[in-house]
Amino acid sequence: MISIETPRFGKLEVEEDRLFLFPEGLVGLPNLKRFMILDYKDTELQWLQSVDEPDMAFIIVNPFMISEEYQFELPEAARTLLEIDDLRDLSTYVIIRVESGKVIANLQGPIVINGRNRKGIQLVLEDTAVNKLNRIVELRRKTE
Repeated sequence: MISIETPRFGKLEVEEDRLFLFPEGLVGLPNLKRFMILDYKDTELQWLQSVDEPDMAFIIVNPFMISEEYQFELPEAARTLLEIDDLRDLSTYVIIRVESGKVIANLQGPIVINGRNRKGIQLVLEDTAVNKLNRIVELRRKTE
């Protein structure tokens, strides 16, 4: 069991085998390799909480909630790193932030996680028709 004290969530505990490992870290943050994902209230948002640096947490969302047309090609190097056996094991997220009262999604830097082995990678997309920053007009409430 790993226990971390975060400024945002207080004390968090997680079994080590429930962590997500990003062997290359995040873009610009190569030392952040271990994360947990936490739900964000009753929305479709989640938190990507760093275990290596408890002050670092990012709001993430499934990009297909923003645009059904969102798509990208997963590079071969990412496929190798993630050790993909079945594409259905993959989950995709993008980091969002609030800037000048607007919610902005970084669709150029998707995070892809293999749920089977809990490995993740953040990509930097160069060939995409999607603008780097997109507003989220509305976040749908989770329905149960």
